[in-house]
Amino acid sequence: MPEFCSVEKANHIMTVTLERPDRLNALHPPANAELGEVFDDFAADDDMWVAIITGRGRGFSAGNDLRYQAEGGKRVPTPKGFAGLTSRFDMSKPVIAAVNGVAMGGGFEIALACDLIIASEKALFALPEPKVGLAALAGGLNRLPRQIGAKRALGMILTGRHVSAAEGQQLGFVNEVVPHDDLQEAALRWAAQICECAPLSIRASKDVVYKSLSMGSLEESMKAQYDSVKAMATSADFIEGPKAFAEKRKPNWQGR
Repeated sequence: MPEFCSVEKANHIMTVTLERPDRLNALHPPANAELGEVFDDFAADDDMWVAIITGRGRGFSAGNDLRYQAEGGKRVPTPKGFAGLTSRFDMSKPVIAAVNGVAMGGGFEIALACDLIIASEKALFALPEPKVGLAALAGGLNRLPRQIGAKRALGMILTGRHVSAAEGQQLGFVNEVVPHDDLQEAALRWAAQICECAPLSIRASKDVVYKSLSMGSLEESMKAQYDSVKAMATSADFIEGPKAFAEKRKPNWQGR
């Protein structure tokens, strides 16, 4: 059983809850390594189609646990990054961040590494590393400008200021803001809507979007060949979707 998080699986959705509330879910190397294994399991589980990550207590994640090393904690390799996500570039399945409170530094970088961010009205976001002589090098400096544009991103990065959930939605990195008590229900609603779609179609769509963003031109991205699209086009679901539509029934997706 995981020590630093809890995991629930139901209806093709895996919910991961960070379980270090006494430290606002700040993560130390053992927690990051454990979460890397949790998301390895998610990637390999054919019955899991969408993941949600959230935090216990007042914080989503305060980022790196700076107290851990001062207390004599040993460093452990964490090749997949914060929460096993920020340095993971091969996750074909969608991941939703349900941000229940503070998402600072590495915590915000975890959320940015997810495909959707659903935020409680109590959520706060920041990349405050420059205030302590550091920099947001776990993807924050790379992902935020790509998601909201350089000027908006630098307005957060160069000041380290706190941004509310409402402003995060206005800036463009938050998909929806909901009352605090409705957060889990809202995240599950988004996940359930994704699960209504063919899993391989979702994975191909995610793959093409992200790879297109790194290509030189629109034409290049549209002419490129994608293994994920080939997998979708040769799947049983590729036949099932049009068949169910013609028969006026709900499709029975297999994910293969």
